[in-house]
Amino acid sequence: MFETLTREFIASAFAAIVHLRPGKWAYRTERTTISNFVQYQHLSTLVSLVKTDPHLAAALGQGYIVTPDIVVVRQPVTEDEINHHEQSIESGEPIARLTQFRATNQSESPARSFLHASISCKWTIRSDRSQNTRTEALNLIRNRKGALPHIVAVTAEPLPMRIASLALGTGDLDCVYHFALPELRVACAAADRGEDQLEMLDTMIYGNRLRDISDLPFDLAV
Repeated sequence: MFETLTREFIASAFAAIVHLRPGKWAYRTERTTISNFVQYQHLSTLVSLVKTDPHLAAALGQGYIVTPDIVVVRQPVTEDEINHHEQSIESGEPIARLTQFRATNQSESPARSFLHASISCKWTIRSDRSQNTRTEALNLIRNRKGALPHIVAVTAEPLPMRIASLALGTGDLDCVYHFALPELRVACAAADRGEDQLEMLDTMIYGNRLRDISDLPFDLAV
C-alpha cells in the first residue's frame, strides 16, 4: 500500500510540473526488474547464462538483478518528436545512429524505456533493510551502461536515528525522502528528551541527506 500511494503521489506531482522536464513518462510498481531498461538490458543475457550454469550462479549470486519498489521510466523519442520544431535529422542520414534514446536505433519493438529513477519504499527502517537498500543502490551504480538513474528512498520511519542508518553518507543514494518531514520535526522538537533525535534530524536535513517527499518531484526533474 505504501508503495502504491507513493507511486500515485509521484505520478500526480510530476505530471503537474512536466513542463520542467518534458517527455513521455511512466511510473510502475510492477515489471520493475532493471534488465527491462536500456541501461541494464545486458543483464538479461547474464540472467539466461546463470539459469543454465549452476557454477556461474554460485559465483555471481543474484545481487546484480535489482527490482526496485517503484521505477520512473522515460520512453525513447520517435522521429516525429525529434523533428517536431524543425527537420533536425533525415531518416537516411548517418547521424545519431547509435544513441538508444532514438527509438529507431533500437532493434527491439517496442523499444526499451530508460530507467530515470529507482525508488525504494520503506514504511519503517531496520538495519538490515537499510543495508539491503544500499547494496541495491551500489549494484545499480556498478552494473549500468549509460546514464545513472536517480536512486532514492522514501520512508515513513518516525525515529531520526533509524533514518540516519540509511540517509547518512554519500556515494550510493541521492537522498532519502520522508513522507511527513515538517510534522516529524515538530514532533521531535516537542518530545521530552528529544534533543538528540532533533539534532540528528537537523544534521540530515542541513547536510542535504533528508528531504520532504514534496521535494522529490522537483529533484526528479533535474
